[in-house]
Parts: sequence; C-alpha cells; structure tokens
Amino acid sequence: MDSNDELYREASAEYGAALQRLARGYEADPDLRRDLLQEIHVELWRSLRLFDNRCSLRTWVYRVAHNVGASHILRRRRAAARLVDLDALEAEPGLIDGEAQAQQQYSVSRLLDCIHHLKSLDRQVILLYLEGEQASCIAEVTGLSAATVATRIHRIKRLLNRQFGEGAIHAEG
Repeated sequence: MDSNDELYREASAEYGAALQRLARGYEADPDLRRDLLQEIHVELWRSLRLFDNRCSLRTWVYRVAHNVGASHILRRRRAAARLVDLDALEAEPGLIDGEAQAQQQYSVSRLLDCIHHLKSLDRQVILLYLEGEQASCIAEVTGLSAATVATRIHRIKRLLNRQFGEGAIHAEG
C-alpha cells in the first residue's frame, strides 16, 4: 500500500465527520453537497503527495477542504450569478420531540443561511470555530494571526447574532 493512501485513510478516518460538516457549511443542496464532499476527498487524496509535515495533518486537511469549498462557491456564483440558496437542510435525528426538532432544524437552517452570505475568509473562520478549533489552529489554516482570528470571530458572531435576530440576510461578499 502506498504511503499516500495510508495517510489519506488516516486523514479520512480522523476528519471525515468534520469534512461532512464543512461541506454542509458550503453547500445546502444535498446532492451538490455529496458531490462537493467527494471533490474534497479526491483533492485531499491528490494533495497528500505534496504533504511534507510543515504543518499538521489537521491544518492540511482543513486548507484543502476550504480551498475546494471556496472554489465550489465561486463556480456556483459564476453559474448562478448569486449566492447559494438554502433549499433544504436535513435535521439530525435526535431524542427530541417533533416540534422541538422542527424548531432546531429551522434555527440551524437560518444560521447556515447567514453563514453562506459571509465573505469566503469569514465563512472559513466561523466554520472552523464551529468545529471547535482554537484561534491558533484557525490562524495556522487561514494564515491570519491568532489575534486577528479572535477579533474576526467576535465580529462574525456579533454580525450573525444581529442577522439571525432580525431574520434578514444581507450579502457581504
């Protein structure tokens, strides 16, 4: 077995769920999301031949995923000349009643709608933050300083809270 295949299996096992969530943050349509996720995995596998341990595997995986996601968004914008619309969002099955689950699904859908309207770099920062990554990791992935990341997170959270509270979505880039 090739060492790149082994490294891909390791990355896929470790970060597969996070990649699915990131794809969900970039694409609302379930069919297009599956295509995007597949494209992320293909590019990750291809890119690992260039991986030289100058950064962590996690950083590498997130950089590849973001680059593929950003390219996907740009292609969609050019094709549709508008931002991605959220048509549907699958609710995560849980142990909550139907009404609460519907409210949770609606809230998540609105939040993702707000996130989809952020600038690409802001979207990357907040998606990594929502994945539980620390500012230092996000800084490593984005190339920003940790202080800049922390400031952006604060600003983005304030913007999302305002937009979420108003129920209005305004494109920012």
